[in-house]
Amino acid sequence: MKVAIFGKYYQNSTEPIIKDIFVFLNSNNVEMVIESYFLNVLYEKKIVKKEYKTFSSHSELNSSFDMLISIGGDGTILRAAALVRDSGVPILGINAGRLGFLATVQKENIAAFMQFIIEKKYTLSKRTLLSLTSSPENESIQEINFALNEISVSRKDTTSMITIETHLNDEYLNSYWADGLIIATPTGSTGYSMSCGGPILTPDVQSLVVTPIAPHNLNVRPLVITDDTTIKLKISGREEHYLVSLDSRITSVNNNTILTIKKTPFQINMVEIPDETFLKTLRTKLFWGEDRRN
Repeated sequence: MKVAIFGKYYQNSTEPIIKDIFVFLNSNNVEMVIESYFLNVLYEKKIVKKEYKTFSSHSELNSSFDMLISIGGDGTILRAAALVRDSGVPILGINAGRLGFLATVQKENIAAFMQFIIEKKYTLSKRTLLSLTSSPENESIQEINFALNEISVSRKDTTSMITIETHLNDEYLNSYWADGLIIATPTGSTGYSMSCGGPILTPDVQSLVVTPIAPHNLNVRPLVITDDTTIKLKISGREEHYLVSLDSRITSVNNNTILTIKKTPFQINMVEIPDETFLKTLRTKLFWGEDRRN
């Protein structure tokens, strides 16, 4: 078995998790290839001493890898998705962060769940991504122009609202007067969109969510649309620039730029461990069914 390792080091909280993973994989003769920057941090912190093969870009990840193990929080998985891209290499998230909707393997369950991986007792959950193009073109989003969670637009350098003229499949929908607008995938429906009042979607539905951020027209509500919809946004406001984010990557775009958002032709494979389902994660992370009033 061959796995890629990618992660983020958090002082004190990550070290025992990393050690447990490395000990388990080494004892089971799993070939590990470590992301070069992450490995340098592990050497610097003296967490590992052994020599390992490394990778540093998406072009080095191919079908020879059984999976990529992401050690960190959900943000680390979003960065891992930018490495995996269209290679088809599945991602397993080990949660060293806090909430963790994507990084579902908890530190107390590492040994048991890693055994499922060795025995190949897992399934793959295919996740939709969104692509972004702009007119005129923007160099900063040409290489990595996709998002696993959401693509959002928001105001910059101003306290004034922006106007977001929105078309779905070339039909006019609405001009949102708001702080911004979120286009979320089912995976991203538990992220920024949810915090702005958007609905939660299960990962397998073929839908997207359009969620306004602090809209001025209060009768506007989040909208669920089919994931084969082409979305066009034209933002205008008092300032010359506004912000566009693709998951954790942010760039600045000129006023009146037209953004086109659509589903990518490829998906990301997320590793699902037995009994660690999406619905169980919702119950656990959002405390559904628990009375916490006292």
